[in-house]
Amino acid sequence: MKHYDKLIFVSESDTATSPMAEAILQQIFYLEDILITSKGLVVLFPEPINPKAEAVLVSHSLSMKDHMSEPLTEDDFDDRTLILTMDAGTMNHLLEDHEHAKNVFTLASYIQADEDIPDPYGGSLADYNNVYEHLKNYVLRLSKILSLEESRLQ
Repeated sequence: MKHYDKLIFVSESDTATSPMAEAILQQIFYLEDILITSKGLVVLFPEPINPKAEAVLVSHSLSMKDHMSEPLTEDDFDDRTLILTMDAGTMNHLLEDHEHAKNVFTLASYIQADEDIPDPYGGSLADYNNVYEHLKNYVLRLSKILSLEESRLQ
């Protein structure tokens, strides 16, 4: 039996870091029966991915051009869903707003890394690329951890 059926990356707006993480993990993760998605805490209306984030993804042979931001809702929390935030501030905000939240971690804490994923909003294309590289490193580690967890359950 697998550990999780769904993994949700969460950022404030779901327009940059969380969809980038989603794209990276979908490219490298081998357990295809886990739904990988991203959502935001503050999504007033659907928005496309940030153009700089998309440009960086395209430069790495990825794309989220059809992505539209979605809000995280109470229905997203269950025993079979892993929720990974980009930073501690987002996680704390999530936990304050959703009293039934469970299986919520920062990406960094889940993979036992030291620093959170920075928000490149307002930064240069180089800033977005630096965040992509940071995310790629973390998501590769996440993929290995998830694969190991799943293999232990079989």
